[in-house]
Amino acid sequence: MEPRQDNQAEASYTFGDRSSSDIVVRLRNEEGRDDWIYCHSKILTDKSQYFADRLSDKWPTCKILDSRYCVEVICQESDYDHHINLLRLLYLVSDSDDVHEDSLCHNVKSALGILCVAKELSCPQIITACVNYLEAVPWEEGEEEEILRIAPRIGSEAEPVLARLQPVDQSAVTGIFVSAFRFATSSPPLPLGDIKSSAQEQIEYMITEDDDAPLLIADEEIKLEVKECVKSLFVRFFQCLEELSFKPLESEETSKKGSFRMVLSDLSWAFQILTKMEVVREFVVTWVDTSEKLVKVVEKLETSVTETVEIRVKIIEVTSKVLEAIGYGTVILPTAKRLQMVKLWLAFVRNTKPLVESVVTGDEEVESVVRYKIDGEIWQALESSFVSIILALPSADQAEILTEWLSKNGLYPDLTEAFEVWCYRSKVAKRRLGLLGGEEEENGMS
Repeated sequence: MEPRQDNQAEASYTFGDRSSSDIVVRLRNEEGRDDWIYCHSKILTDKSQYFADRLSDKWPTCKILDSRYCVEVICQESDYDHHINLLRLLYLVSDSDDVHEDSLCHNVKSALGILCVAKELSCPQIITACVNYLEAVPWEEGEEEEILRIAPRIGSEAEPVLARLQPVDQSAVTGIFVSAFRFATSSPPLPLGDIKSSAQEQIEYMITEDDDAPLLIADEEIKLEVKECVKSLFVRFFQCLEELSFKPLESEETSKKGSFRMVLSDLSWAFQILTKMEVVREFVVTWVDTSEKLVKVVEKLETSVTETVEIRVKIIEVTSKVLEAIGYGTVILPTAKRLQMVKLWLAFVRNTKPLVESVVTGDEEVESVVRYKIDGEIWQALESSFVSIILALPSADQAEILTEWLSKNGLYPDLTEAFEVWCYRSKVAKRRLGLLGGEEEENGMS
Protein backbone atom coordinates (compact mmCIF):
# COMPACT_ATOMS: atom_id res chain seq x y z
CA MET A 1 0.00 0.00 0.00
CA GLU A 2 1.44 3.39 -1.02
CA PRO A 3 0.63 6.74 0.57
CA ARG A 4 -2.42 8.27 -1.03
CA GLN A 5 -1.79 11.22 -3.34
CA ASP A 6 -5.37 11.85 -4.44
CA ASN A 7 -7.18 15.13 -4.18
CA GLN A 8 -9.78 13.89 -1.76
CA ALA A 9 -11.19 16.79 0.29
CA GLU A 10 -9.51 17.19 3.66
CA ALA A 11 -12.85 17.21 5.40
CA SER A 12 -13.30 13.53 4.50
CA TYR A 13 -10.23 12.50 6.50
CA THR A 14 -10.85 11.44 10.07
CA PHE A 15 -8.09 11.38 12.65
CA GLY A 16 -7.43 7.87 13.90
CA ASP A 17 -9.62 6.20 11.23
CA ARG A 18 -7.79 2.94 10.60
CA SER A 19 -9.90 1.95 7.62
CA SER A 20 -8.86 4.98 5.55
CA SER A 21 -5.40 5.50 7.04
CA ASP A 22 -2.33 5.06 4.86
CA ILE A 23 0.31 5.96 7.47
CA VAL A 24 0.97 5.12 11.11
CA VAL A 25 2.69 7.48 13.53
CA ARG A 26 4.29 5.33 16.19
CA LEU A 27 4.61 7.47 19.31
CA ARG A 28 7.06 6.12 21.88
CA ASN A 29 8.87 7.26 25.02
CA GLU A 30 11.65 5.95 27.24
CA GLU A 31 9.17 4.72 29.83
CA GLY A 32 7.95 2.07 27.37
CA ARG A 33 4.78 3.72 26.22
CA ASP A 34 4.08 2.82 22.57
CA ASP A 35 1.00 4.07 20.71
CA TRP A 36 0.13 3.53 17.06
CA ILE A 37 -1.81 6.46 15.69
CA TYR A 38 -3.54 6.01 12.34
CA CYS A 39 -3.16 9.07 10.13
CA HIS A 40 -3.24 10.18 6.50
CA SER A 41 -0.10 11.07 4.59
CA LYS A 42 -1.72 13.95 2.74
CA ILE A 43 -2.64 15.69 6.01
CA LEU A 44 0.78 15.08 7.54
CA THR A 45 2.85 16.15 4.54
CA ASP A 46 0.71 19.23 3.83
CA LYS A 47 0.78 20.52 7.40
CA SER A 48 4.19 19.39 8.67
CA GLN A 49 7.56 19.80 6.98
CA TYR A 50 8.96 17.16 9.32
CA PHE A 51 6.54 14.51 8.03
CA ALA A 52 6.95 15.77 4.47
CA ASP A 53 10.67 15.09 4.76
CA ARG A 54 10.22 11.74 6.49
CA LEU A 55 7.84 10.51 3.80
CA SER A 56 9.81 11.87 0.84
CA ASP A 57 11.96 9.80 -1.50
CA LYS A 58 14.99 11.72 -0.28
CA TRP A 59 14.77 10.41 3.28
CA PRO A 60 17.68 7.99 3.91
CA THR A 61 15.45 5.10 4.99
CA CYS A 62 12.75 5.58 2.37
CA LYS A 63 13.46 2.26 0.64
CA ILE A 64 13.50 0.19 3.81
CA LEU A 65 10.44 -1.99 4.08
CA ASP A 66 7.54 -0.31 5.97
CA SER A 67 9.48 2.95 6.57
CA ARG A 68 7.11 4.72 4.17
CA TYR A 69 4.08 3.52 6.09
CA CYS A 70 5.28 3.96 9.70
CA VAL A 71 6.99 7.01 11.16
CA GLU A 72 8.44 6.62 14.63
CA VAL A 73 8.47 9.67 16.90
CA ILE A 74 10.28 9.55 20.24
CA CYS A 75 9.13 12.04 22.90
CA GLN A 76 9.22 12.72 26.63
CA GLU A 77 6.38 11.48 28.82
CA SER A 78 5.50 15.09 29.70
CA ASP A 79 5.05 15.91 25.99
CA TYR A 80 3.17 12.75 25.07
CA ASP A 81 -0.34 14.19 25.14
CA HIS A 82 0.84 17.33 23.33
CA HIS A 83 2.07 15.18 20.40
CA ILE A 84 -1.28 13.43 20.17
CA ASN A 85 -3.14 16.76 20.36
CA LEU A 86 -0.96 18.21 17.64
CA LEU A 87 -1.68 15.31 15.29
CA ARG A 88 -5.37 15.81 15.97
CA LEU A 89 -5.10 19.56 15.29
CA LEU A 90 -3.49 18.93 11.92
CA TYR A 91 -6.91 17.71 10.81
CA LEU A 92 -8.60 20.88 12.03
CA VAL A 93 -6.44 23.62 10.55
CA SER A 94 -6.88 24.52 6.91
CA ASP A 95 -5.08 26.62 4.37
CA SER A 96 -7.72 29.28 4.92
CA ASP A 97 -6.83 32.28 7.09
CA ASP A 98 -10.07 31.76 8.99
CA VAL A 99 -8.59 29.71 11.83
CA HIS A 100 -10.39 29.92 15.17
CA GLU A 101 -7.58 29.62 17.71
CA ASP A 102 -9.98 29.30 20.63
CA SER A 103 -11.27 26.04 19.15
CA LEU A 104 -7.71 24.68 18.79
CA CYS A 105 -6.25 25.66 22.20
CA HIS A 106 -8.08 25.40 25.49
CA ASN A 107 -5.60 26.82 27.98
CA VAL A 108 -2.14 28.34 28.21
CA LYS A 109 -0.45 25.15 29.37
CA SER A 110 -1.72 23.06 26.46
CA ALA A 111 -1.02 25.84 23.96
CA LEU A 112 2.60 26.04 25.12
CA GLY A 113 3.01 22.27 24.96
CA ILE A 114 1.53 22.05 21.47
CA LEU A 115 3.61 25.04 20.37
CA CYS A 116 6.83 23.26 21.35
CA VAL A 117 5.82 20.13 19.46
CA ALA A 118 4.71 22.18 16.45
CA LYS A 119 8.13 23.81 16.36
CA GLU A 120 9.84 20.42 16.61
CA LEU A 121 7.71 18.94 13.81
CA SER A 122 7.72 22.11 11.67
CA CYS A 123 3.98 22.77 11.60
CA PRO A 124 3.69 26.49 10.70
CA GLN A 125 -0.11 26.67 10.84
CA ILE A 126 -0.20 25.17 14.33
CA ILE A 127 2.61 27.47 15.46
CA THR A 128 0.65 30.48 14.21
CA ALA A 129 -2.55 29.29 15.89
CA CYS A 130 -0.79 28.73 19.25
CA VAL A 131 1.01 32.08 19.07
CA ASN A 132 -2.23 33.91 18.25
CA TYR A 133 -3.94 32.20 21.16
CA LEU A 134 -1.16 32.94 23.66
CA GLU A 135 -0.89 36.54 22.50
CA ALA A 136 -4.60 37.16 23.14
CA VAL A 137 -5.40 35.40 26.43
CA PRO A 138 -4.55 36.48 30.01
CA TRP A 139 -1.74 34.68 31.85
CA GLU A 140 -1.29 33.78 35.47
CA GLU A 141 2.07 34.48 37.10
CA GLY A 142 3.31 30.90 36.81
CA GLU A 143 2.21 30.73 33.18
CA GLU A 144 4.06 33.94 32.43
CA GLU A 145 7.29 32.49 33.75
CA GLU A 146 6.78 29.36 31.61
CA ILE A 147 6.14 31.51 28.54
CA LEU A 148 9.36 33.41 29.21
CA ARG A 149 11.18 30.10 29.32
CA ILE A 150 9.67 28.63 26.16
CA ALA A 151 8.89 31.49 23.75
CA PRO A 152 12.50 32.53 23.05
CA ARG A 153 13.26 28.96 21.93
CA ILE A 154 10.53 29.14 19.30
CA GLY A 155 12.21 32.02 17.49
CA SER A 156 10.81 35.01 15.64
CA GLU A 157 7.39 33.38 15.21
CA ALA A 158 6.79 33.80 18.95
CA GLU A 159 7.65 37.52 19.10
CA PRO A 160 3.96 38.59 19.28
CA VAL A 161 3.60 36.50 22.47
CA LEU A 162 6.33 38.49 24.21
CA ALA A 163 5.00 41.90 23.12
CA ARG A 164 3.27 42.53 26.45
CA LEU A 165 6.53 41.88 28.34
CA GLN A 166 8.77 44.16 26.30
CA PRO A 167 10.27 47.24 28.01
CA VAL A 168 8.82 50.55 26.85
CA ASP A 169 10.74 53.69 26.04
CA GLN A 170 11.54 56.18 28.80
CA SER A 171 9.00 58.75 27.62
CA ALA A 172 6.18 56.24 28.19
CA VAL A 173 7.51 55.42 31.68
CA THR A 174 7.73 59.12 32.50
CA GLY A 175 4.22 59.73 31.23
CA ILE A 176 2.63 57.03 33.37
CA PHE A 177 4.71 58.01 36.43
CA VAL A 178 3.64 61.66 36.21
CA SER A 179 -0.02 60.73 35.67
CA ALA A 180 0.08 58.31 38.60
CA PHE A 181 1.75 60.86 40.88
CA ARG A 182 -0.81 63.55 40.00
CA PHE A 183 -3.61 61.14 40.86
CA ALA A 184 -1.91 59.87 44.02
CA THR A 185 -1.59 63.41 45.38
CA SER A 186 -4.99 64.65 44.22
CA SER A 187 -6.79 63.48 47.39
CA PRO A 188 -9.54 61.72 45.38
CA PRO A 189 -12.88 60.85 47.03
CA LEU A 190 -13.02 57.84 49.35
CA PRO A 191 -14.52 55.41 46.77
CA LEU A 192 -11.27 55.80 44.81
CA GLY A 193 -9.11 55.13 47.86
CA ASP A 194 -8.03 51.67 46.75
CA ILE A 195 -6.96 52.98 43.35
CA LYS A 196 -4.99 55.76 45.01
CA SER A 197 -3.27 53.29 47.33
CA SER A 198 -2.34 51.15 44.35
CA ALA A 199 -0.95 54.18 42.51
CA GLN A 200 1.16 55.12 45.53
CA GLU A 201 2.51 51.58 45.87
CA GLN A 202 3.45 51.36 42.20
CA ILE A 203 5.13 54.78 42.23
CA GLU A 204 7.35 53.61 45.10
CA TYR A 205 8.05 50.38 43.24
CA MET A 206 9.01 52.25 40.07
CA ILE A 207 11.71 54.34 41.75
CA THR A 208 13.02 51.71 44.19
CA GLU A 209 16.13 49.69 43.48
CA ASP A 210 15.75 46.04 44.47
CA ASP A 211 16.84 43.00 42.46
CA ASP A 212 16.29 45.18 39.41
CA ALA A 213 17.32 48.74 38.67
CA PRO A 214 14.65 51.42 39.21
CA LEU A 215 12.21 51.71 36.35
CA LEU A 216 12.57 55.48 36.51
CA ILE A 217 15.50 57.74 37.39
CA ALA A 218 14.04 61.14 38.16
CA ASP A 219 15.54 63.98 36.14
CA GLU A 220 15.05 67.67 36.89
CA GLU A 221 11.85 67.84 34.86
CA ILE A 222 10.28 64.97 36.79
CA LYS A 223 11.43 66.40 40.13
CA LEU A 224 9.86 69.74 39.22
CA GLU A 225 6.55 68.04 38.37
CA VAL A 226 6.62 66.10 41.65
CA LYS A 227 7.32 69.25 43.67
CA GLU A 228 4.44 71.05 41.94
CA CYS A 229 2.08 68.19 42.85
CA VAL A 230 3.23 68.36 46.48
CA LYS A 231 2.67 72.13 46.48
CA SER A 232 -0.91 71.52 45.36
CA LEU A 233 -1.27 68.97 48.13
CA PHE A 234 -0.07 71.55 50.65
CA VAL A 235 -2.65 74.02 49.29
CA ARG A 236 -5.39 71.51 50.15
CA PHE A 237 -3.73 70.95 53.52
CA PHE A 238 -3.84 74.70 54.28
CA GLN A 239 -7.48 74.83 53.17
CA CYS A 240 -8.39 71.98 55.52
CA LEU A 241 -6.45 73.63 58.33
CA GLU A 242 -8.21 76.93 57.73
CA GLU A 243 -11.63 75.27 57.72
CA LEU A 244 -10.88 73.48 60.97
CA SER A 245 -9.61 76.67 62.62
CA PHE A 246 -13.22 77.87 62.58
CA LYS A 247 -15.69 75.46 64.12
CA PRO A 248 -17.45 73.89 61.11
CA LEU A 249 -21.14 73.14 60.98
CA GLU A 250 -22.00 69.87 62.70
CA SER A 251 -23.17 68.37 59.38
CA GLU A 252 -19.81 69.18 57.77
CA GLU A 253 -17.51 68.45 60.69
CA THR A 254 -17.00 64.73 60.09
CA SER A 255 -16.36 65.24 56.37
CA LYS A 256 -13.82 68.01 56.96
CA LYS A 257 -11.92 66.00 59.57
CA GLY A 258 -11.88 63.04 57.22
CA SER A 259 -10.48 65.20 54.43
CA PHE A 260 -7.84 66.54 56.82
CA ARG A 261 -6.73 63.01 57.78
CA MET A 262 -6.59 61.98 54.13
CA VAL A 263 -4.40 64.94 53.17
CA LEU A 264 -2.09 64.22 56.11
CA SER A 265 -1.74 60.60 54.94
CA ASP A 266 -0.95 61.77 51.42
CA LEU A 267 1.66 64.21 52.74
CA SER A 268 3.30 61.44 54.77
CA TRP A 269 3.51 59.27 51.65
CA ALA A 270 4.71 62.14 49.46
CA PHE A 271 7.58 62.82 51.87
CA GLN A 272 8.89 59.29 51.31
CA ILE A 273 8.93 59.85 47.55
CA LEU A 274 10.63 63.22 47.92
CA THR A 275 13.25 61.61 50.17
CA LYS A 276 14.08 59.01 47.52
CA MET A 277 14.37 61.79 44.95
CA GLU A 278 16.46 63.89 47.36
CA VAL A 279 14.18 66.94 47.10
CA VAL A 280 12.70 67.22 50.60
CA ARG A 281 13.88 70.74 51.48
CA GLU A 282 10.78 72.65 50.34
CA PHE A 283 8.52 70.19 52.14
CA VAL A 284 10.48 70.51 55.40
CA VAL A 285 10.57 74.31 55.26
CA THR A 286 6.83 74.48 54.56
CA TRP A 287 6.03 72.12 57.45
CA VAL A 288 8.28 74.08 59.81
CA ASP A 289 6.63 77.36 58.87
CA THR A 290 3.12 76.02 59.42
CA SER A 291 3.84 73.96 62.56
CA GLU A 292 2.83 76.60 65.10
CA LYS A 293 -0.57 77.19 63.53
CA LEU A 294 -1.10 73.46 63.02
CA VAL A 295 -0.49 72.65 66.68
CA LYS A 296 -2.82 75.46 67.84
CA VAL A 297 -5.65 74.30 65.55
CA VAL A 298 -5.35 70.65 66.55
CA GLU A 299 -5.22 71.40 70.28
CA LYS A 300 -8.46 73.40 69.98
CA LEU A 301 -10.36 70.68 68.10
CA GLU A 302 -13.43 69.42 69.89
CA THR A 303 -13.49 65.74 69.00
CA SER A 304 -13.82 62.35 70.62
CA VAL A 305 -10.70 60.73 72.05
CA THR A 306 -10.56 58.33 69.10
CA GLU A 307 -10.79 61.12 66.51
CA THR A 308 -8.21 63.15 68.41
CA VAL A 309 -5.79 60.24 68.41
CA GLU A 310 -6.34 59.52 64.70
CA ILE A 311 -5.59 63.12 63.73
CA ARG A 312 -2.62 63.46 66.09
CA VAL A 313 -1.13 60.17 64.88
CA LYS A 314 -1.32 61.34 61.27
CA ILE A 315 0.35 64.63 62.19
CA ILE A 316 3.08 62.86 64.16
CA GLU A 317 3.77 60.55 61.21
CA VAL A 318 4.63 63.56 59.05
CA THR A 319 6.40 65.44 61.83
CA SER A 320 8.59 62.46 62.61
CA LYS A 321 9.88 62.42 59.04
CA VAL A 322 10.48 66.17 59.06
CA LEU A 323 12.34 66.09 62.40
CA GLU A 324 14.48 63.21 61.15
CA ALA A 325 15.47 65.21 58.07
CA ILE A 326 16.44 68.15 60.32
CA GLY A 327 18.12 66.04 63.00
CA TYR A 328 20.41 64.18 60.65
CA GLY A 329 21.36 67.16 58.52
CA THR A 330 19.42 66.24 55.39
CA VAL A 331 17.92 69.75 55.52
CA ILE A 332 19.92 72.57 57.12
CA LEU A 333 17.87 75.16 59.02
CA PRO A 334 18.85 78.19 61.15
CA THR A 335 19.26 77.66 64.88
CA ALA A 336 16.09 79.59 65.73
CA LYS A 337 13.97 77.35 63.48
CA ARG A 338 15.45 74.18 64.95
CA LEU A 339 14.89 75.42 68.50
CA GLN A 340 11.30 76.34 67.66
CA MET A 341 10.63 72.84 66.25
CA VAL A 342 12.00 71.14 69.36
CA LYS A 343 10.02 73.24 71.83
CA LEU A 344 6.80 73.05 69.81
CA TRP A 345 6.77 69.35 68.99
CA LEU A 346 8.25 68.10 72.29
CA ALA A 347 5.16 69.34 74.06
CA PHE A 348 2.84 68.02 71.36
CA VAL A 349 4.19 64.46 71.31
CA ARG A 350 4.45 64.41 75.11
CA ASN A 351 0.73 65.17 75.33
CA THR A 352 -0.19 62.79 72.51
CA LYS A 353 1.55 59.63 73.74
CA PRO A 354 -0.72 59.11 76.80
CA LEU A 355 -3.78 59.60 74.57
CA VAL A 356 -2.61 56.94 72.17
CA GLU A 357 -1.85 54.52 74.98
CA SER A 358 -5.23 55.00 76.63
CA VAL A 359 -7.46 55.05 73.54
CA VAL A 360 -10.39 52.66 73.57
CA THR A 361 -11.90 52.29 70.13
CA GLY A 362 -14.15 49.32 70.66
CA ASP A 363 -12.31 47.63 67.79
CA GLU A 364 -9.35 45.63 69.10
CA GLU A 365 -7.86 45.17 65.63
CA VAL A 366 -7.81 48.92 64.88
CA GLU A 367 -6.49 49.65 68.35
CA SER A 368 -3.63 47.15 68.03
CA VAL A 369 -2.63 48.51 64.62
CA VAL A 370 -2.51 52.09 65.87
CA ARG A 371 -0.51 51.18 68.97
CA TYR A 372 1.93 49.00 67.06
CA LYS A 373 2.70 51.68 64.49
CA ILE A 374 3.26 54.32 67.13
CA ASP A 375 5.09 52.22 69.71
CA GLY A 376 7.19 50.21 67.33
CA GLU A 377 8.24 52.76 64.78
CA ILE A 378 7.48 56.40 65.34
CA TRP A 379 8.13 57.03 69.05
CA GLN A 380 11.64 55.67 68.79
CA ALA A 381 12.35 57.64 65.62
CA LEU A 382 11.05 60.82 67.24
CA GLU A 383 13.19 60.28 70.31
CA SER A 384 16.35 59.85 68.23
CA SER A 385 15.56 62.92 66.14
CA PHE A 386 14.92 65.10 69.19
CA VAL A 387 18.22 64.04 70.73
CA SER A 388 20.11 64.79 67.50
CA ILE A 389 18.53 68.22 67.08
CA ILE A 390 19.02 69.16 70.75
CA LEU A 391 22.70 68.22 70.74
CA ALA A 392 23.26 70.50 67.74
CA LEU A 393 21.80 73.53 69.54
CA PRO A 394 23.86 76.04 71.60
CA SER A 395 24.61 74.82 75.14
CA ALA A 396 22.32 77.37 76.81
CA ASP A 397 19.34 76.25 74.67
CA GLN A 398 20.14 72.64 75.49
CA ALA A 399 20.16 73.49 79.22
CA GLU A 400 16.74 75.16 78.94
CA ILE A 401 15.19 72.17 77.17
CA LEU A 402 16.74 69.63 79.53
CA THR A 403 15.67 71.61 82.60
CA GLU A 404 12.09 71.59 81.39
CA TRP A 405 12.32 67.85 80.61
CA LEU A 406 13.68 67.04 84.10
CA SER A 407 10.95 69.12 85.69
CA LYS A 408 8.46 66.76 84.00
CA ASN A 409 10.13 63.85 85.81
CA GLY A 410 11.79 62.61 82.65
CA LEU A 411 8.59 61.97 80.75
CA TYR A 412 8.68 60.89 77.09
CA PRO A 413 10.71 61.45 75.05
CA ASP A 414 13.70 60.02 76.87
CA LEU A 415 16.43 62.67 76.55
CA THR A 416 18.94 60.84 78.74
CA GLU A 417 21.52 60.65 75.98
CA ALA A 418 21.31 64.40 75.35
CA PHE A 419 21.51 65.04 79.11
CA GLU A 420 24.65 62.92 79.49
CA VAL A 421 26.37 64.55 76.53
CA TRP A 422 25.43 68.02 77.79
CA CYS A 423 26.87 67.24 81.24
CA TYR A 424 30.14 66.00 79.75
CA ARG A 425 30.50 68.91 77.35
CA SER A 426 29.69 71.46 80.05
CA LYS A 427 32.13 70.01 82.57
CA VAL A 428 35.08 69.87 80.20
CA ALA A 429 34.16 72.99 78.22
CA LYS A 430 36.58 75.38 79.95
CA ARG A 431 39.45 72.97 79.72
CA ARG A 432 38.79 72.06 76.10
CA LEU A 433 38.24 75.64 74.98
CA GLY A 434 41.17 76.77 77.13
CA LEU A 435 43.43 74.32 75.38
CA LEU A 436 42.09 75.57 72.07
CA GLY A 437 42.80 79.14 73.14
CA GLY A 438 46.31 78.16 74.19
CA GLU A 439 47.00 76.64 70.82
CA GLU A 440 45.82 79.82 69.11
CA GLU A 441 48.19 81.92 71.29
CA GLU A 442 51.11 79.63 70.49
CA ASN A 443 50.32 79.84 66.79
CA GLY A 444 50.14 83.62 67.05
CA MET A 445 53.55 83.83 68.80
CA SER A 446 55.19 81.58 66.26
